[in-house]
Amino acid sequence: MQTYKPSVSLIRATSYESEALRESLTTLLEPLGGIAAFVKPGQKVLLKPNLLTGARPTKECTTRAELVYEVAKMVIEAGGKPFLGDSPAFGSAKGVAIANGYLPFIEELNLPIREFHGQRYQTVSENFNHLLLCKEAMEADVIINLPKVKSHLQLTLTMGVKNLFGCVPGKMKAWWHMEAGKDANRFGEMLVETAKTINPDLTILDGIIGHEGNGPSGGEPRNLGILAAASDVFALDRAIVEILNVSPLQVPTVAASQRLGVCPELDEIEFPLLHPDLLQISDWRLPDKLMPIDFAMPRVIKSTFKHLYIRFIKEPMNTYSRG
Repeated sequence: MQTYKPSVSLIRATSYESEALRESLTTLLEPLGGIAAFVKPGQKVLLKPNLLTGARPTKECTTRAELVYEVAKMVIEAGGKPFLGDSPAFGSAKGVAIANGYLPFIEELNLPIREFHGQRYQTVSENFNHLLLCKEAMEADVIINLPKVKSHLQLTLTMGVKNLFGCVPGKMKAWWHMEAGKDANRFGEMLVETAKTINPDLTILDGIIGHEGNGPSGGEPRNLGILAAASDVFALDRAIVEILNVSPLQVPTVAASQRLGVCPELDEIEFPLLHPDLLQISDWRLPDKLMPIDFAMPRVIKSTFKHLYIRFIKEPMNTYSRG
């Protein structure tokens, strides 16, 4: 009996220049069947970059515009209808995208941007009573997850799984920082549950230049020189922690995915191109000190905030599951 092994494609890549990047992406996706294996003509395709903030556009806090542009063009060539969507920590998705150089290609490709703040929220989890995701994300035919690899003050590292938290409406993200933030294990499990429900069809990780140190926004750029792609987001994250020489147990999302049985061990993953051993670096800088996930907010503020959100989330909502 043959056992299925998830496949993670890893390559060295050092340039965001259009021709070189297109060639890198083509090489990266070839073992997975190319973009046509994921996108069919007429399908609505969500491109979910990391649009954290527009405040530090030169610090590599967000997925590079050049990468999103090339992926969007590949989707269009495959007959898909791409759109951008996110729920940034600060500001609007459109504002953050423009601050980070997205405007020229948004205009060239006439690419819609969806703000994951409103519309009807969808209840999607029994394990987490108030886990709500944006309808626009859940109703996409295809989701292409486009994270940036970064160190993170609260979660050690942010990669593919954490990037999908952007499909939670902005105000509800604040709720979860307080509701599950007192327990890093529970917060990690909530993020894993979110990723399982969203179930991205393809994750392409921007690791050409990463962001190390006191991220997700307060660190500094770091030339890493990699691109990674997989249909299994948990396998991809497992490969990246191996490259960065970080223990899976240090990263709540990876540790939670292992506890919940959705993260394969390294020897259970196929690496059709480069193996993580060939890409390892020994001096990736993690945060100087981890912060509480709930921001250590005073209890009276948390209590008031939770009371308001309990009223908000008890409005009638549809149960909806993608796929």
